[in-house]
Amino acid sequence: MRRRTSSLMLLVVAGVAGLSGFTDAAPRASKKPAPAPTPSAPGTLTRMPDGAQFTFGGGLLKVEICAADVVRVACAKDATDLARLLGRKSLVSQPKRCDGAKFDLTQDAGTATLATSKLRVRVDLGTGRVAFFDAATGAPVLEEKEGGRTLMPAIVQGENTQHVRQEWMPHADEALYGLGENQSGLHNLKGHDLDLWQHNGVIVVPFLVSSRGWGILWDNTSFTRLGDLRELAPIPAERLYDAKGKRGGLTGSYYSGAKFEKLVGQRVDRIIDLLLPGREKKPNALIFPASQGVPGLPEGPASVRWEGSVEPEITGDHTFQIYYNNGVKLWIDDRLVIDHWRQNWLAWKDVARVRLQAKRRHKIKLEWTKDQNQETVQLLWKPPAPSAVPKPQLASTSLWSEVGDGIDYTFVYGPEIDKVVAGYRRVTGQAPMIPRWALGLWQSRQRYETAQQSLDAVDGFRKRNIPFDNIVQDWFYWKEDSWGSHEFDPVRFPDPEKWVRDIHARHARVMISVWGKFYPGTKNFDEMRLRGFLYNRPLAEGIRDWVGDGGYPHTWYDAFSADAGKLFWDQMNRTLFKKKFDAWWLDAPEPDLTREPTLDGQRAYMHPTALGTGARMLNGYSLYNSKVVYEGQRAAAPNQRVFILTRSGFAGQQRYGAAVWSGDITSTWTAMRSQIPAGLGMSVSGIPYWSMDVGGFSVPARWTTDKPTSDDVEEWRELNTRWFQFGTFVPLLRVHGEKPFREMWEFGGESHAAYQAHLKFDRIRYRLMPYLYSLAGAVTHEGGTMMRPLVMDFRGDKNVLDVSDQYMFGPAFLVSPVTTYKARKRSVYLPSSLPAASDWYDFWTGAIVGAGKTIDAAAPYDSMPLHVKAGSIVPTGPEIMYTDEKPADPITLWVYAGADGAFTLYEDDGLTYGYEKGAFARIPLRWNDAARTLTIGKREGAFPGMQKQRTFEVVFVSKDKPVGFSFTPKADKSTPYNGVAVEVKP
Repeated sequence: MRRRTSSLMLLVVAGVAGLSGFTDAAPRASKKPAPAPTPSAPGTLTRMPDGAQFTFGGGLLKVEICAADVVRVACAKDATDLARLLGRKSLVSQPKRCDGAKFDLTQDAGTATLATSKLRVRVDLGTGRVAFFDAATGAPVLEEKEGGRTLMPAIVQGENTQHVRQEWMPHADEALYGLGENQSGLHNLKGHDLDLWQHNGVIVVPFLVSSRGWGILWDNTSFTRLGDLRELAPIPAERLYDAKGKRGGLTGSYYSGAKFEKLVGQRVDRIIDLLLPGREKKPNALIFPASQGVPGLPEGPASVRWEGSVEPEITGDHTFQIYYNNGVKLWIDDRLVIDHWRQNWLAWKDVARVRLQAKRRHKIKLEWTKDQNQETVQLLWKPPAPSAVPKPQLASTSLWSEVGDGIDYTFVYGPEIDKVVAGYRRVTGQAPMIPRWALGLWQSRQRYETAQQSLDAVDGFRKRNIPFDNIVQDWFYWKEDSWGSHEFDPVRFPDPEKWVRDIHARHARVMISVWGKFYPGTKNFDEMRLRGFLYNRPLAEGIRDWVGDGGYPHTWYDAFSADAGKLFWDQMNRTLFKKKFDAWWLDAPEPDLTREPTLDGQRAYMHPTALGTGARMLNGYSLYNSKVVYEGQRAAAPNQRVFILTRSGFAGQQRYGAAVWSGDITSTWTAMRSQIPAGLGMSVSGIPYWSMDVGGFSVPARWTTDKPTSDDVEEWRELNTRWFQFGTFVPLLRVHGEKPFREMWEFGGESHAAYQAHLKFDRIRYRLMPYLYSLAGAVTHEGGTMMRPLVMDFRGDKNVLDVSDQYMFGPAFLVSPVTTYKARKRSVYLPSSLPAASDWYDFWTGAIVGAGKTIDAAAPYDSMPLHVKAGSIVPTGPEIMYTDEKPADPITLWVYAGADGAFTLYEDDGLTYGYEKGAFARIPLRWNDAARTLTIGKREGAFPGMQKQRTFEVVFVSKDKPVGFSFTPKADKSTPYNGVAVEVKP
């Protein structure tokens, strides 16, 4: 449970002209542009063991060769700043970020080139501009924009620092991905602007990936922005026309009831903003300034409709943004471009980019419906940049940060995106193996109020023979006034040690929620405060949370302090870990310091930290919070794998055994739809283990009422069914949310189609465990990625660049979730692996379908479109009720003919860190399509408890022999295996 309210905070940034070299620009408050410097003569260069250093135009540049395909670029204004930049402790990178590589350094009259076996890095000696070229072809890969490097002196939270910005040249055929997770449904970020600061539902990982085969790791923990620095603003009233065509605003019609039941009044609104700063609010009512006419609406549900038109000054793509809670719909020219519902305590924004014609009136209609208390709805926009008019041009690719000692980024080249992600992990750290049980079903609820409730849930799975591994204890297992004590309420949890033992006796694991939050009056609080480890401002200002009648004062510990981190783990260890909990739910580590999460609030209340100002360290808290727990548990139990689930994240967090989930999303079809690009954004950002609240966390009123309609009940069941189908094919399958309860038997009982569909997909998940665990092995040992945007596997197919509702799950499965109520088919694009396009198989029927086309795929209630790429080898195991019930024997190998294929079956003990010392095994599988031969290769490696003798059963699927998935497949061939290579033919 993570309940809080929110308000809008927009960063106001002065635009800075791009200048050659560095710019001594005025602080942000100044509106005077800095004068452009006179062109400088070519600078000097110094060869160094790991690269080269350059002086130019008054600035310094270091190009460091980290690997043949990984290059760090660090820029500062003088030697002191560069030394500080190079010598600082980077949060994102490992201590030894670069292994180095052989390189040649050459120079001509105006440029210098560092050449590796993969790259040519060219530096303009006059301006310090850096460009990257493919070593084999000489083709340009990425070039800094001329004059695109900017440093602006600024004072931020009392620190003399700089705003830093780097721009790169754009490409028309390029798509951009990553930077973590957004909840605006954005997948291809090209042309969009993002404000990057941690928020419930927004996870910042400053790694930007291009379809052209490169990645940029932006090494900065402060507030960062992608794209245009101009702020959004209300649409000027002179650009708006009301419903009657009169200039000056939109016609607002105000109704009582959330479904426009009774018209209360109308007025023309010059702006749309129902939460103006400083407005006095009355609970459960819409309050408007008396000068605007309508004094307010009756308490309870209400709705507003704004109508009219907008007449832009210029032609181009205009960005519309709505910041809101409750429900909104926005139409432009009768096209619905935004449609969503958000809970009242977590307002956030949705965006739409719409092309408008200058001097033409475009119809606009906005509806807002309130079925929960609190009122927030604000409409803003941003026209195209004036520089794009009258001649349209591509905007540069730009990253800007609020606090920086200089510009510090690492360029990673693939060109295959798997290699880009692997390069990111080389710099920031590999992801350790998660325990095998973490890949099983997680069941959670907001919240199990007693120990008995969670035991009843575990028993519910076991007595129904539902495959299941993990139960979750969410927040508030402590006494109401004891947050941070880590002590259990003895009334509801009378014997925590026995409770954990009872869960383990049922062959299940238990994860427990822990926050870095403390109430005064607890022993843990006193320990932290005595040593100066707590943020003081929330206490000094009497900030209260949402618990109880009036909330409680609280604060968070400073995770950036090594000593504070050790104490935090010591408190967890003596009170929780010694009770044998298996995993940690590190909730709300943005951190959740204020009741209304705003950018200013995050900076102010997390200030100062042990490593710098709150503004400087803004986005890094979750990284260090995870580090504390990972290192603490590894010291306490060196051979027990750490598993952490956390709501926030940052670059490098994967090295601490930390998975992320997408925050407190809503139980809506639109929220489910937006989770697909959210998960893909995290995956391509290099964070391999992502999850979501299957079913959504916060539930609209129509599904929580005591007397829902029968139609609403069936829609609720179908929503959760479709979401579970989708969740089966993401790295972690985890069900969680507020009431109604989410255990699968709660959706109509065991005879209902919803329950049957849940059970079917859960069984498929468990049968796929050999495939899933092999993917996890590839994550750790090869820098692999489980949940894959289509561009990762089909970069040459331009049709996939904007596909945001399909993805690959491992190398075999094309997953196409159903995100529309009552849909029984959906459009599916079957990518083409050019130039030799492979066919696809329908997973359910075995029928073959050609590549490079769009089809209408069947999507009955108990299924969703799922396709397997020709050439795939998919290992499945026997029926199991939990992951460690029995050995994976026999293993069925599903071989999909039509192309050559390969897969590596990975195994280890599933629980310890023995694999770090080489205790693991691989079995290479190869399919030669021309020879019609499957080779089960020689086993490589071994580990204690390894099954030395086993049986492989093989099912061959081909165009002439279509075979759909079955829980009881008929094998074409069966072969014993003792580690020696064998060949199998159909």
